[in-house]
Amino acid sequence: MSLTQPKSPPPPRHDARSGRIGYAAAFGMVLASTAVAELLNRLLQTNRLSPVFLAAVLITAVTFGSGPAYFAALLAFGIYNFYLVEPRFTLGEFTAEDILLLTIFLAVAMLTGRLAGRVRDQAASAQARARTTQALFEASREFSGLNEEEFIRSGLLKHVSEVAGAPAALWRDGACRTSPEGAAVPSAVREALAGATAAGSIAGWRVRPLMVDQPELGNLAWRETGARTRGEDPLVDVLVDVGAAAIIRARLGAAEAEVRAMAETERLRNALLSSISHDLRTPLASILASVSSLREFGDRFEPAVTEDLLSTIQEEAERLNQFVANLLHMTRLEGGGLGVTAVRTDVREVAGRVVDRLRRRVGRRSLIIAQDRLDVRADPILLEQALGNVVENAIRFTPDGSTIELDWRRDGERVLLEIADDGPGVPPEDLCRIFEKFYRSPALSANLQGTGLGLSIVRGLMESMDGGAEARAREGGGLIVSLHLPAGDET
Repeated sequence: MSLTQPKSPPPPRHDARSGRIGYAAAFGMVLASTAVAELLNRLLQTNRLSPVFLAAVLITAVTFGSGPAYFAALLAFGIYNFYLVEPRFTLGEFTAEDILLLTIFLAVAMLTGRLAGRVRDQAASAQARARTTQALFEASREFSGLNEEEFIRSGLLKHVSEVAGAPAALWRDGACRTSPEGAAVPSAVREALAGATAAGSIAGWRVRPLMVDQPELGNLAWRETGARTRGEDPLVDVLVDVGAAAIIRARLGAAEAEVRAMAETERLRNALLSSISHDLRTPLASILASVSSLREFGDRFEPAVTEDLLSTIQEEAERLNQFVANLLHMTRLEGGGLGVTAVRTDVREVAGRVVDRLRRRVGRRSLIIAQDRLDVRADPILLEQALGNVVENAIRFTPDGSTIELDWRRDGERVLLEIADDGPGVPPEDLCRIFEKFYRSPALSANLQGTGLGLSIVRGLMESMDGGAEARAREGGGLIVSLHLPAGDET
């Protein structure tokens, strides 16, 4: 099916009803001016009353446009000639002065009507363009806040219908949507929408594709109306182009987000592999070395040496177990599959198990824990994992001779656990990032290995138990990590 190429927008037109009203009003205005002229003629005894008729022509032009104004000018010319020019009530016996007067009157009346009508028509056209431009601005602002392609299509269809002042239809992937919903679309227009490759007109509808230097994004059509003024169709086309550009932007945004997600996934994968390669290799190397020594020279070692090698095997195996547990917890936290069983739990008991498990790694540091009994509502296994990660982190980053303190207290309906150390602390610019995955402060971890998962898992575990984790600098140097949980006596 061929589409006729659109021509330039037609000049201003009005429908038949409004045209009849304009000409009838022009006739009434001239009759009213005739009555006024007759009254003035009797009162002032003068027939120099052309301004009265010019006023009628001017009012008609401003109110109803050029056509009715021309009609009013011709009618006023005839009535003025027949009714007021001496000899009255005749169309003959003109003097030179009468001819000059009538000619000037007709010229002035026509010029006045033309100028005033043009001003009126231009004002109406400017108002229409202003309305369309405002609609274009509103649509652009709306599209700028949308990232979903389907929402943009729906908004575009609605705005085109509003600007065109007529039904509009959008064809995409074999489906036709209309605005207003359920509006009738001729079958010829539907066929054109299904296969249009260029803008055109058919059956009184304007059809054009959505395209921005790319394959088609769909086809759009709206019914053309004779009431629209010059300049509206180009602005509707601009609105369609803005919508197409918004769809392209949404697609590019989605593609960019996908690329960023892939890049972030690749970065995390590389960071994880780098950390795993060391954190698995180091304890495995220690275990293999200890086992090999025991197998080859076990009968020659002193009992103390044998015990030390066995302790090394146990400690490194526990490190591996802790490392694997961290990875499993992180996977479950991100996948939403972490099972939490919150029960009344004694903080002192959990802290005691943590200290017993890490006692060999404390070295020559002082580990001080509070002895007060205080209950929280938490999963005891997950709480032990979180608390152990914080204490292990403190051990890792503090030198021998440092002091690590575990304390807890009631704070309203919450219980606050604080793990404080007097080590080097964390630079202020890193405090807000130490709970991020794989983040390790460059100022502190240059010579230390690790995945950077410990504290991020702590925050995830605490939040899964309706708690939280924060960190702040300690006065005099060091770091304080605060964990808070609901009190155990909460119902």
